Amino acid sequence: MEWLSQRKMNLLMADSTDAVLVALRRIIRATDIYSQKLRKTVGLTTPQLLVLRAVAQADDVTLGRVAQDLSLSQATVTTLVDRLESGGFVTRVRSEEDRRRVFVRLTTGGREVLSLAPDLLQDRFVRRFERLAEWERSMITAALQRTAALMDATELDASPVLIIGEVVPRSTPD
Repeated sequence: MEWLSQRKMNLLMADSTDAVLVALRRIIRATDIYSQKLRKTVGLTTPQLLVLRAVAQADDVTLGRVAQDLSLSQATVTTLVDRLESGGFVTRVRSEEDRRRVFVRLTTGGREVLSLAPDLLQDRFVRRFERLAEWERSMITAALQRTAALMDATELDASPVLIIGEVVPRSTPD
């Protein structure tokens, strides 16, 4: 009889493990599907749209400030701005006072794209998450942090942005 109880426990554990993996896969797929839809709708990736939104929120903004606001590396933001600039959505302008400083500005094309762009997936998530009771938000946060630890992902650098892309380990101080 004891082996029967152990078998049931093993089946229950397998079921719960599968349920977690399915939930993780659904989150990844939802993010990927949203990114594909965004690309088809406005021709931009989620990171490009995020940079465009950050530029729109300031009159003159530097690449460093955008990187800081989005918790992305300056190199990543530079690459994204390069693509946005080649698409005619932003332009770079040198500061009149300090020629070393370069600002990024939204173009008319950038404003048009922003007006057509749907809500970001994470915006919908944030609205729904904030409506949950505090205990439920805490429970979800703890479970996801523990899941990240189980996946050896606690040291990965990640911004609070739902995007699919390159993940870079945090640099350690020398």
